This record gives sequence, structure tokens and C-alpha cells, in this order.
Amino acid sequence: MSNREKSTNPLNFDVVIVGSGLAGLSAALKLAPTLRVAVIAKRSLHDSASDWAQGGIAAALDSADSIENHVQDTLIAGGGLCNEHITRFILERGELAIKWLLEQGVPFTRDAASELGFHLTREGGHSHRRIMHAADATGHAVVSTLAQRVRTHPNITLLEEHFAIDLITSAPLGAPGRRCNGLYVLDIRNGHTLTLEAPHIVLATGGAGKVYLYTTNPDTATGDGIAIAWRAGCRVANMEFIQFHPTCLYHPYAKSFLISEAVRGEGGLLKLPAHDGNGLRFMPKHDARAELAPRDIVARAIDFEIKKHGIDYVHLDISHQPPEFLRAHFPTILARCLEFGIDITQQPIPVVPAAHYTCGGVVTDAFGRTDIAGLFAVGETAYTGLHGANRLASNSLLECVVMAHSSASAIQTDLANHAYRPSTPLPIWDESRVTDPDEEVVITHNWDELRRLMWNYVGIVRTDKRLSRAKHRIALLRSEIDEYYANFRISRDLLELRNLVEVAALIVESACLRRESRGLHFSRDWPEQLAEALPTVLVRQR
Repeated sequence: MSNREKSTNPLNFDVVIVGSGLAGLSAALKLAPTLRVAVIAKRSLHDSASDWAQGGIAAALDSADSIENHVQDTLIAGGGLCNEHITRFILERGELAIKWLLEQGVPFTRDAASELGFHLTREGGHSHRRIMHAADATGHAVVSTLAQRVRTHPNITLLEEHFAIDLITSAPLGAPGRRCNGLYVLDIRNGHTLTLEAPHIVLATGGAGKVYLYTTNPDTATGDGIAIAWRAGCRVANMEFIQFHPTCLYHPYAKSFLISEAVRGEGGLLKLPAHDGNGLRFMPKHDARAELAPRDIVARAIDFEIKKHGIDYVHLDISHQPPEFLRAHFPTILARCLEFGIDITQQPIPVVPAAHYTCGGVVTDAFGRTDIAGLFAVGETAYTGLHGANRLASNSLLECVVMAHSSASAIQTDLANHAYRPSTPLPIWDESRVTDPDEEVVITHNWDELRRLMWNYVGIVRTDKRLSRAKHRIALLRSEIDEYYANFRISRDLLELRNLVEVAALIVESACLRRESRGLHFSRDWPEQLAEALPTVLVRQR
């Protein structure tokens, strides 16, 4: 069956969820009892940044803590750019989110001696222990639990190895207003393009870490949802704030392996390598909170020390803790490091910063609604205002659950009050004028060039000259990619590259507009912080 024939018979759902991380799976399970739901995963159900998350989920649960403490920690870390209303909305629902996850069967680490019966750890920027976790593989534990429920739910259609291409909105249908009616999806296994019809679509594709050469993110983090929403006409905000995780394992064969912030929370110390700086700690001279300072401060401090001493990495040392403590709290990190000949019970861990989290994204309200009716964005894809200029550790997984549930509630109410169906058939996917690609090396070359220029010019420390160079080169790459997209049949690699160059342009444009240094955005040309904190909101010109 050809792509053209396949597209003439659209699949019909109440809701299509694009993405299979914690936000997408949580939304699906909330919606499925009463609605027909499709979940699109461009690889397998487990290939998401959520599955890779180590640290945990932040929530004020202990009697020694409070929601107000959590709010203040978040606002401080966010550099004055957090939306306080949204921050309170999400953090106040932390206990309900944890309760729901426990009801799903998530195996959080227990501690019989604690008030809650569960172990709470502490991470940078937090004034209290409030991180619920499953050892040091919280994301995998949560995603595995929810994925099993999604796979067996009768109202959920799972489309693995499918890639969302673009939305179908009311504009080409000649309908008034702006509403999404469906989307085109590539079946990667056979090359067919499907048309999915749905009055509600949830973008939960995660962030865009793969736009950088070095990242803690999986290969799926190519900014798909942000690019799709932007092309459809949604606003995006705060894309200049890319969080670089301070501690990614430095080893030639350790691809994107994160060393959890909880290692520092449990006493890990950052030191210079002995042969370069006598093994001395350096964080106390950068910030009074030392290793427990927020991520933006720690990442810049490591970057500074690496450049100052001309070294490739610094050390994170937790070897002073008892081996049995490390085996109990960090079994995944211990085992992974051992694979590379590093025994963390006796040796420090070589670490470097790496792109980790996209704090900006598609502008939404407290219920995940975007600028297009029927289109929602949740998780790292969205900009709610929670993270401001720098995300507080372990707030992201909490946001995934809370915003997935609030979006599901809004969708259920909307569908209960209205019956949405397009008045005319959805347009088919037309590839009658394209051919098979002649040289796919173009995709590989452009992908590599884009990620290298973003790392070199739009990294932890920026300058106007670097941003100008990046903007010029991205424009050239974009024209090449657009031409390739217009003339050749699509593939997953091409679609990811198309989305990455879109997101790269948004990051650079946002960075150029911010004439100050704040949070994750540090400019040598604009080192001071302005008195008024304002988000950077981009509007697509039509």
C-alpha cells in the first residue's frame, strides 16, 4: 500500500499523545478510562529522557518541610523568571502526584526509620530532603511501571516506531479560527505516512538536548514537539535557557551517562584532578552553597576550572562514604562506572558538564493549552513558567505528572461539552513530486555541523560574536535542509534534523534578544542582570 493510499483512510481517536515519557504516559492513563487514546513513540516505549532520569521527584512531604519552602527554593533557582502562580499550582499538587504514582505501583526506595516510610534525598538548590526516588534509577522505575499499564489498557493504541511529522490545523480546511484536527505520522518500519484524526493532540516529546554535541539526553531528544508547535503557529518562550548538567561521566565509551545530582546531595565533593590542582575542592570559592548550589552555578564553575587549568574534566568524589551506603543508594552509577574501570567506592569519578534540560518551550497555561485550540503541550516540551531561568533539580518529573493530569482534566471537560469533527476530510499526505534521496551523507554532515556549532557558539558561556556566527551558519544549514525535505522522501533522520535546526534557530534568536546574564544564560558581553526579569517570547511571523 502506498503512502497516498494509506493516507486516504485516517485513523480516528479522541486524543493523540505524541511522546512516551512520563508526561505522555501519565496523560494516557488519565484519559484512557473514558476516551480512545493513541500514544506515538518514535522509537520504543522506553526510549525517553524520563526513562534515563536518575535523581527523583521533588515534593514537600516531610513534616519538617513545607510547600512554601519548596516554592521559595524554586523561585531562587529560577533567577527571578519563574511564574509564581504556576509554581504554586504545580508544587501544591506534589503530594497527590506521588500518591498517584504509588497507586500505579512505582517502587520508590523505602526507609523504615523515616517519618514517611520512604527515603528522601537532597539535591542542589533544595533547602530540605524532599526527593522521592527509586535508588538511582527513578525514571526507569516510573516509566517501566506506567508503560506496562499503557501496553495492557484496552483503550490505548500504541504506535511505536512512528514519527509525528506535522499538525493538520483548521487553516488548510478552510475552517474559521485556529484548531488542530489531526497530524501526519511516518511509520518508520515501512515508510508509510499515516493520517491520524483527533480533536485533541498532546505534545509530550521531551526536550532538545541532541541539538548539542555533548548531552545527557537519549537520541530521542530532538525538540520535535517544540518544532511542530512552532511551525503550526504557537508561541515559544525562554529557549535560551538550556540547562547543562554539571556532572556527566567523562569517558570515551560512556555515551551520555549522567552522574546524578543526588551524589552531591549525599556528600559528593567536586575536586580538581590531583595532578592539576592537588585534588583540591573548588566549589566553596564559587558559591557559599558549594556542591549544593543550583546547577547553573555548578556547571559554570566546572567550565571555568576546566578552562583555567587546561584540563578535560574534574573529579566528583564520594569515596569517603561507606561502600555499603554507595551500593544501596547508587547501584546503577556504581555498576556503570565499574564497566569503565572506575570503582566509586575507592576512586573519584571524572565528570564534565553536558546539555541536559530545555527550560523553555511551547507556551501553555496551567492546563497545558497552547495557542491552538485542541493542542496541548506537557513536560519538557512545554513552557509553563515553573523553571524560569534555571530548573531546580527533580522538579521536572513532578511537572510531568501534574501537568499531564491537569491537561487530561481539561480535555475530558472539553470533549464532554463539545463534539469536534472537521467539516471536510483531512488532506492526504502527497509525495507524488518527491524521489528517493540521492546522497544521505548530506543529513549526517548537517547533523554533525549543527551540533558542533551549537556546542562551540551557544554553550555555557556566550558572546554576541559567537551568537552572530551561529545564527548565520544555522540559516545556511536550514536552507539546505529545507531543500532536501522538499525534494526527497522523508526518513526519521531527516525529520529529526529538520526539527533540530528549527529549535537551534529558536535558541539562538532567544539568546540574541536577552541583553543580560541570568540563570542558565551567561553572556560575556552582557554580564550584569537587569532589574526587571522578563521572559523571552517568540511569535512566528506569517
